[in-house]
Amino acid sequence: MSRTNELRMITRVAQMYHLEGLKQSDISEVLRISQASVSRLLKRAEAEGIVRVSIVAPSGTYPDLESAIREKFGISEVIVADCREDNDDAVFSAIGVAAAHLLEQTLEDGDVIGVSSWSATLQQMLDNIHPIKRVRAERVIQLLGGIGVPSAQIHATQLTTRLAHLINGEPQLLPAPCVTGSPESKRILVSDPHVKATVDQFKRVTTAFVGIGAMAPSQNLIYSGNTFTQAELEELARRGAVGDICLRFYTADGEPLAGEIYERVVGMTLEELQAVPRVIGTAGGKRKTASIAGALRGKLIDVLITDRFTAERLSELT
Repeated sequence: MSRTNELRMITRVAQMYHLEGLKQSDISEVLRISQASVSRLLKRAEAEGIVRVSIVAPSGTYPDLESAIREKFGISEVIVADCREDNDDAVFSAIGVAAAHLLEQTLEDGDVIGVSSWSATLQQMLDNIHPIKRVRAERVIQLLGGIGVPSAQIHATQLTTRLAHLINGEPQLLPAPCVTGSPESKRILVSDPHVKATVDQFKRVTTAFVGIGAMAPSQNLIYSGNTFTQAELEELARRGAVGDICLRFYTADGEPLAGEIYERVVGMTLEELQAVPRVIGTAGGKRKTASIAGALRGKLIDVLITDRFTAERLSELT
């Protein structure tokens, strides 16, 4: 067959499949060629540039930004939420809506969901989840201690219990403060049967939703008393800390900062977090750009949900 006739046949097959909507079996019958030949010719149509695929991104979606961050940091998935303003309220709301949609679409029967207690974006996620009826999670595990002043404690435990109710799972609370006075008091605390029962379940988490913290603690943590002193935070910064996940601080390269402070936290460690099959990090805003980048470089998360302004800053990092 001459080159021109070969190209004509490829073009005809592509036309029938892509424009006329015929199935490969129908094309095979009409043209009297095998279905295997139809499949081969369709692949040739793309290779020859006869068929070209273009994606027109709808307004409010950012596939190029998502792709840029995936390639820069080697992360499996990035979700960039549409956001009109670069301020905390708008950013947290947009990320929360996107996180709720992801959970609703990807939750599977028997999932064990871990959730950090003090994240504003995860609180927004909770406020945007519709009750899920199609599947039933096994349980929702609180990954970071939530005991503090009474009103703050209610905030932390409600996040876990409400999420469990929405996804048909059992809540498993972590009845402890997230920061203790010393490593010794932490070791005593985690030997309590109720605390130990939850900590022992960390290894069963199939998906973890975690906030990514900046060096300056959130207002929720400050109000609850579950944070470190300014002097301790300054010492962490001198040692290279850029942010935290579950109050476990790490460097710009995502390396955990071991030491006395690390050993005072009651919650999932970064080593335990990395053993979770899917870790979804939710964060955005100017002050969190460095902490998000550190989490990405250290492969501490598998999925990032952020806003478009933060995504642009991340894509421009060298």
